[in-house]
Amino acid sequence: MTRHIIIILTAVSALLGPSYAWAQEPVGCDKFKWDVTRERAALAQASVPKLASGSDLTGALPQTVILDLKLPAEAKLPSPPERAPKPDTFAGFGTVKNIPANGVYSVSLSAAAWIDVLQNGSLLKPKAFSGVTGCDGIRKTVKFDLVAGPAIIQISGVSEPAIKIAIMPVFE
Repeated sequence: MTRHIIIILTAVSALLGPSYAWAQEPVGCDKFKWDVTRERAALAQASVPKLASGSDLTGALPQTVILDLKLPAEAKLPSPPERAPKPDTFAGFGTVKNIPANGVYSVSLSAAAWIDVLQNGSLLKPKAFSGVTGCDGIRKTVKFDLVAGPAIIQISGVSEPAIKIAIMPVFE
């Protein structure tokens, strides 16, 4: 009987082990899928303006802000997030008033969160994303194909009431 239990536990470990490993994000700055030197430097700036949730980012890109967040019920996001926020997290949004030209732009975050980008009333699918743990100042970066004009950046699932965001064009 003990031998059967060992065989079953070994089989279960073999099945669950790989899926657990796939669920974990890589550790270390060198584990991002692409070079994030510019994004990391933008997020490391000491003097970054604060932006209240629901406000406009009116400056030229690239731009880094600290977005003040609210409880999801109070955040009044323009669109429900693609991923439902966990309990006891924060959310918010800002409108980039002037994407200067069609192209690929990155939205990078200092902490774990979900990013949604809306343009012309539609949620955009990310072109690419990469996230790691154990990299001081940056946790996640996501690339989006944007068209010239306004875009709404929604952030949800944040454990703290503020998050640093860097938005910049990508030179591929």
